[in-house]
Amino acid sequence: MSRIKGKLALITGASAGIGLACARRFAADGANLVLWARRGDRMEQVAAELTKTGVRVLTAAVDVRDRAAVNRAAEALIKAGTVPDILLNNAGLAAGLAKLQDGDPDDWDRMIDTNLKGLLYVSRALLPAMVARGTGHVVNIGSTAGHQVYQMGNVYNATKFGIRGFGLAMREELWGTGVGVSVICPTFVNESGMWAETGLKAHPMAGEVSPAQVAEAVWSAIVKNRGDVDVMPVQLRASLKFVAITPGLAASIARSMGASRVSDELGERQKHKR
Repeated sequence: MSRIKGKLALITGASAGIGLACARRFAADGANLVLWARRGDRMEQVAAELTKTGVRVLTAAVDVRDRAAVNRAAEALIKAGTVPDILLNNAGLAAGLAKLQDGDPDDWDRMIDTNLKGLLYVSRALLPAMVARGTGHVVNIGSTAGHQVYQMGNVYNATKFGIRGFGLAMREELWGTGVGVSVICPTFVNESGMWAETGLKAHPMAGEVSPAQVAEAVWSAIVKNRGDVDVMPVQLRASLKFVAITPGLAASIARSMGASRVSDELGERQKHKR
């Protein structure tokens, strides 16, 4: 897809963070928007802001974990002739990070249902219409946690590895249909979201990026049809290549840099917020 102006973009988890930044980026380029999020009150505020740019904005309170609700919302769009040109699967959750033996299965369910199953439900509901039209682009928001594991990340890592694997597989499956697929993997995202709420700072090697930087990477992936996009400092990108070659040595280095300390502190702060 060489241009976004005039296209229709559907964004899940659009009320804050990366989803909101992408909505703003798309609107600035003249794309019309369909915004889904669990909380309808926040969506109305976002819609009021974005309509001032001159684009059309539709909102719906959709919990991607609810397959029936996703199907109803998707069917309503398709029947109205508003099949999205761009589908941004952004809704995500990191809940109750803990060592496996201390983890809460309810937290596991929430992460798997939101991060992985929700993405599958939304994609399954909308992709047939996009493929039938013969044009479009799907973007799945992943994480560096889909490249590299860390202590207490067990289930969260599993969902992010799953997102990346699913996206890359779908890219091959849809090759030649006119529908492109991209996976965006940012490092720690500041300003809003889970990482920002902890008040922690990432190690300089890992760095941090803003939601606006991720949104720019999403925009570029769509217009250039890029498959696997990392949003991170150059030094971390190089280190991930090292991880792929020698995962054991890379894990040892990460431990020496304090990765376990950060994981422990992150888990403790999340525990106190619950």
